[in-house]
Amino acid sequence: MSLYIGVDFHPHQQTVAWCDTRDGEIRFRTFKHSERTVLNSFYKGLSEPAVIGVEATGGLDWFERLIFENGHELLVGNPHEIRRRALSRHKSDRRDAETMLDLLVNREFPTLWRRCEADRSTLQMLNFRQHLVRQRTSVSNQLQALARKAGLAKFRVKTRIGRSILLSAGLKETDAYLRENLYALFDDLTVQLHRVEDHLQSLAKQNEAAQRLMTHSGVGYLTALAVAATLGDASRFNNTRQVVAFIGFDPLDKSSAQKRRIGRISKNGSRLCRHLLGQAASRSRDRQIRESYQRIKSRRGHAVAKVAAARRLLVNCYVILRDNIDYQEFSRRGEVGLHD
Repeated sequence: MSLYIGVDFHPHQQTVAWCDTRDGEIRFRTFKHSERTVLNSFYKGLSEPAVIGVEATGGLDWFERLIFENGHELLVGNPHEIRRRALSRHKSDRRDAETMLDLLVNREFPTLWRRCEADRSTLQMLNFRQHLVRQRTSVSNQLQALARKAGLAKFRVKTRIGRSILLSAGLKETDAYLRENLYALFDDLTVQLHRVEDHLQSLAKQNEAAQRLMTHSGVGYLTALAVAATLGDASRFNNTRQVVAFIGFDPLDKSSAQKRRIGRISKNGSRLCRHLLGQAASRSRDRQIRESYQRIKSRRGHAVAKVAAARRLLVNCYVILRDNIDYQEFSRRGEVGLHD
């Protein structure tokens, strides 16, 4: 291609620098996103398909659709690498757009892997569910605080018996008002949570990768969807170490001179995926995971053993996705020492 465009993208506007390598002239223009017709006319009116580079940032979905609808190619780049390769320490929208244009023309643009739209939507729903869970837990804790304030024995707020105990307790007017509204909020959050979970279950039934992962002991539809959507195409990883580092289960190396110290995990990847893998590992009846957990727990304690079990489960899931097999085939290969 001969047409390249560098885009300095902001939430409400963008500055573009474009160049046709046949004449070498660089042109600049700034668009406001509220003027969507003008923006669409610019990309639609280009003389030929272009390669467009933009830094990784939030809110790119609509722009990505606009680019693809007009037949162009969009590359999303690492912002730290783009800034590091800038020719000047001065920074402005025009300079940033020109830097990206220069990297595109010289085939040096630091392109990042980008999930497909379906996986991004799945992760968005999973994070929304987790947000609802946290909200409902907060409401439940407030109801427990009212129960302690009334001198009631410890009970589970969301059970029918617990609710009847708290509703029949003689509370002062303010506490009674809070109790009624907190229970109404709790019920509303529960209804919304069930709707989201029903939608996620339907997504899992339509997702072949998630269906294969769900054959693994302990892996439910939430964990399967999170792992499949977070990893994406498993073949892009060269080994299990890359997968572990991508999710954030890799230990930090804090060595110096003759001293070698391996610290805690990096936590660089998906927090939600690590959380769900930890829950799934605690439920799994996989023999190797259970034996590894018990062995590490005896030496390092429950917390370290739980992380190690979640990491082993992640590796198992990666092998299942990479080789397009189910848990039964994975276990058979494990017996003869074929999987890594």
